[in-house]
Amino acid sequence: MTLLARLLAAAILAAPALHAFAQQQGAAPAAAPAAAASAPAANATPAAPAGQVKVDAAAGGQRYAAVCAACHGPEGNSGIAQNPKLAQQFAEYTVKQLQEFKTDKRPSAIMKPFASQLSDQDMVNIAAFLASSKARPGFARDKALVTQGERIWRGGLPDRQIAACAGCHSPNGAGIPAQYPRLSGQHADYTITQLNKFRTAANVPNVKGDGARANSIQMMQIASRMTDQEIRAVADYVAGLR
Repeated sequence: MTLLARLLAAAILAAPALHAFAQQQGAAPAAAPAAAASAPAANATPAAPAGQVKVDAAAGGQRYAAVCAACHGPEGNSGIAQNPKLAQQFAEYTVKQLQEFKTDKRPSAIMKPFASQLSDQDMVNIAAFLASSKARPGFARDKALVTQGERIWRGGLPDRQIAACAGCHSPNGAGIPAQYPRLSGQHADYTITQLNKFRTAANVPNVKGDGARANSIQMMQIASRMTDQEIRAVADYVAGLR
């Protein structure tokens, strides 16, 4: 079993303890933006030896405050519409995305420098900290769009082979652990950007860099069949899910 696989298994087993940690840490002040936004450190924290693997959510919280909080907010509740909320996200999904930023499977000029300074142990610790953090609810903005978005979310558009979003991400957007991410309350602007990137990756395969996202064939296929308005409608509906 690989080191990362062992770490992920430990993260799952540690979930009850992480919840208690989150309650204790709820009132902790956020790291100063200047410190959090500083250039990535030259050396990542080394991963624990295979025989000493354990999840350390407290260390994850400290690492998160130093590296991530300036953009993603205290405990993962980003207040910036283009920066995703990360609180309460499944640890497995968070680790996967960090790994893919680091290896350019999910290209991002912004995220790569930060992901590159993280060891596998750092990633698992940060993911555990975020999974135990409480997500703040979001809200929808356009009543007409929400109605259309709800229809697509719950029933899809079968005539165009667009599957119901709820089938994978659940009716309330809670997702399915280790399979599909939690989306409820996510910023609409961020969701729109990601769906557009999936669509671009499907329709314009030669696009490189931040302009496309090709790390999910399933999402590329779905997004490629959606119009701009349908993407906006689903994103607005997602923002208000609880």
